[in-house]
Amino acid sequence: MTDNSQPPPERPYRILSLDGGGAKGFYSLGVLREIEGLIGKPLAEGFDLIFGTSTGAIIAALLAQGRSVDEIHGLYKEHVPRIMQRKKPHEKSKALSELADDVFGDAMFDSVKTGVGIVTTKWVIERPMIFKGSVAQAHGRVGTFVPGFGVPIGQAVEASCSAYPFFDRKTVVTAAGDHVELVDGGYCANNPTLYAIADANQALGFPPEALRVVSVGVGNYPEPKQSLLSQMRWAKYLLSVQLLQKTLEINTQSMDQLRTILYKHVPTVRISDTFEKPEMATDLFEHDGAKLNILRQRGVESFASRENELKQLLTS
Repeated sequence: MTDNSQPPPERPYRILSLDGGGAKGFYSLGVLREIEGLIGKPLAEGFDLIFGTSTGAIIAALLAQGRSVDEIHGLYKEHVPRIMQRKKPHEKSKALSELADDVFGDAMFDSVKTGVGIVTTKWVIERPMIFKGSVAQAHGRVGTFVPGFGVPIGQAVEASCSAYPFFDRKTVVTAAGDHVELVDGGYCANNPTLYAIADANQALGFPPEALRVVSVGVGNYPEPKQSLLSQMRWAKYLLSVQLLQKTLEINTQSMDQLRTILYKHVPTVRISDTFEKPEMATDLFEHDGAKLNILRQRGVESFASRENELKQLLTS
């Protein structure tokens, strides 16, 4: 992979951070397609570090491999509705695992084209486990560092998306032979921007003023309305979905507030608008293709409202 331990001499160090949010990642793809067009090259060439959680982890990993946003959108259109329609956790997990195998194959973290961070959560000890490609990003234990802990990219991404209890927990085996049980990275950092900045500042040694950060969320929407019959049949399930949504949204906002406090001098553009109209109601398990396309369109519009700010950030 590209050595991201030294700053490119001609420009500041650029970070792209991608939130979790299940199917709402279509919004992120709308934003990213326009950013890719703005800089005129693959995002792996325009950003030195790409962090992602859950659906953001899928996108981040594919971008770090050099994939275009249009390629990723094609994969999302084909596979996301199919996975989200599955009813049982083991069915969702099986479909997700098959997709990870098909898309990433046996690719390892030493093959990425730019710096990367895939955020997951350790189930047993309740701490983050972040898969990285470069020893320069290590916060200690440099002597035993192995890219991605020796875990294939696809398995790390699958773990980052395993929103238990709606997906099964994911167990990976590291290069050291450890079996680690993981769940969705959103439980520790649904918005991974703070982690990404910490890598650039603390591990890589870049001063805050040398960083440029683009943080892309999935948007905020009203809760879907359910029929009375549906509510009666699925009351506990729907309540659980709402609780998961609220947990992730609180985590997202808390992490962003911490970022503004701890790294207020780091130039950052945050894109994640709120859509309050009833027809925009959705959640992370959305599988209606028409609604997902609307989310993508809203992402394009959100980019347009920040375009001048992004131009200034990414060309300075």
